Amino acid sequence: MKAIIQRVTAAKVTVGDELVSSIGRGLCVLVGISTDDNANDVDWLARKLLNIRLFEEPSTGKRWMESVVDQQLEILCVSQFTLYHRMKGNRPDFSRAMQGADAQQLYGTLLQKLRDQYAPERIQDGRFGAMMQVHIQNDGPVTLEIESPAQSEQERQKLPRAQDHKAKVANKQAVKAEPNPDNQPGRIDKLTLGD
Repeated sequence: MKAIIQRVTAAKVTVGDELVSSIGRGLCVLVGISTDDNANDVDWLARKLLNIRLFEEPSTGKRWMESVVDQQLEILCVSQFTLYHRMKGNRPDFSRAMQGADAQQLYGTLLQKLRDQYAPERIQDGRFGAMMQVHIQNDGPVTLEIESPAQSEQERQKLPRAQDHKAKVANKQAVKAEPNPDNQPGRIDKLTLGD
């Protein structure tokens, strides 16, 4: 998973004449998803975006000391499949980018993780798959590119098992949380013995 992170004083996304979302000071992040990406990459990127130190400490003015979370700033994410391109002559080829529903699901998972780990109202996004116009006021300018590290085959094989385990635990918790419709303890009917 790849991200172009831009420190901004303001950013917004429009589709045609419609304003889709906007933020004040914070980060505008272009997010690319490759065919090899999975939930581990989502976790890594969410952690980095919330913790990367691109802001100065207000009291000392010292640079590269605080994150968006430290300063309670906003993040605007925009899906950007073109980040996973390679050139074939003068024409870009996007076959390394994850396509359609799978990419949308991972991108949605990233947004949800950011909202869960920070503050839902401070995480904005564009419109997946739309022809968007992204307007930014780059602060600095500061622009960084980061990419989640390649995973070993062993790490990749662990992921489905971990997801299965999480699903089973969630299932058990849901069953325990189900209310008793009669709000009564389990009832045993009186047994009668034959003559």
